Amino acid sequence: MLAALVRSLRDFELAEDALQEAFAIALRRWPSAGVPVRPPEWLVTVARNRAIDRLRRRTNARAKYEQFAAGAVTVSTVDFPLETLEEVGDERLSLIFTCAHPSLAPEAQVSLTLQAVTGLTAAEIARAFLVPESTMAQRLVRAKRKIRDAGIAFQVPPDEQLPDRLASVLAVLYLIFREGYAATAGEELIRPQLCAEAIRLGKLLATLMPDEPEVLGLVALMLLHDSRRDARTSAGGDLVLMEDQDRSRWDAAEIAEGTALLDRALRHRRAGPYQLQAAIAALHTAAERPEDTDWRQIAALYDELLRLAPTPAAALNRAIAVAMAEGLERGLSLLDKVQGLDDFHLWHAARADLLRRADRPGEAAREYRRALDLARNEREREFLERRLAEAIR
Repeated sequence: MLAALVRSLRDFELAEDALQEAFAIALRRWPSAGVPVRPPEWLVTVARNRAIDRLRRRTNARAKYEQFAAGAVTVSTVDFPLETLEEVGDERLSLIFTCAHPSLAPEAQVSLTLQAVTGLTAAEIARAFLVPESTMAQRLVRAKRKIRDAGIAFQVPPDEQLPDRLASVLAVLYLIFREGYAATAGEELIRPQLCAEAIRLGKLLATLMPDEPEVLGLVALMLLHDSRRDARTSAGGDLVLMEDQDRSRWDAAEIAEGTALLDRALRHRRAGPYQLQAAIAALHTAAERPEDTDWRQIAALYDELLRLAPTPAAALNRAIAVAMAEGLERGLSLLDKVQGLDDFHLWHAARADLLRRADRPGEAAREYRRALDLARNEREREFLERRLAEAIR
């Protein structure tokens, strides 16, 4: 609904405000009048009328009002099977490409898309970027106004412009998936609807760019991770680490689909970061038992990933792989050399786990406490509290 309004209004803030007003009206009217047959269309129509009212009051925007009032807002369904697509007209994908316009700074592209497409709050996005909430809120406002003032078209760009925006779009899709796979905050570890939406949009993007190996690699990566989703929590919702998961609960169909897409991507012989991460995920899913995991090959793939895209997160994961392949002390030494993650709870949790395995409970307890101070997801906090209790016994 937001995407449909933004497309017509060319103004994020106006579209958001009008849609919020429509929600408020629905909350007042629907309990007594009943829910309309087509709620999304009702809400968009009311929001459109509210937007027209606002534009009428803007004397300096008369021309814009006349142009908008002459048009019609349509809401297209998103519940279509991918194989029947004759052309890509998905409004949320158009919204992603609008947010990924090269006139916006990369961090603004990703942040704005996360809010506009997935509904993440400024606070949630700020945590993902490790910046204050106020900083993120200002970044989002500036990005929305720049799109409005620059008259950026709300559409999937022509083929020749797709590569220029690809990196930002892929980053956005993976961040959407990661927020669904491991929520930064709240009472639930997993937000399945975000995982499903990221995969769906990734497949739509693959129809636009079928010969782009990094698009295929990203979809493969998301599918391979998603195959383990149901096993990541117990019946009571508690976090279960990969080595303790019931591997019979992994989704074999998603593993097969993800592996086939990865093979297709690798045949292009243009390896990129998403393909390498998918290859790592494939090695994990190929192991029938935890002890069958090929940690040396995983560490080698992280070496290549760090060469192509050096990030603290990749260095963290490489240190863990090396610890499992070459010894805990070697892994701890590498982990201590990773820069920029002192305020990242997973760095402290990883260090605590390696110290626990090395039978150094006192040091492990200190790291678990630090991870607890930083973690915001309740399920992760409960897991860390259990591990801390074990370390101080």
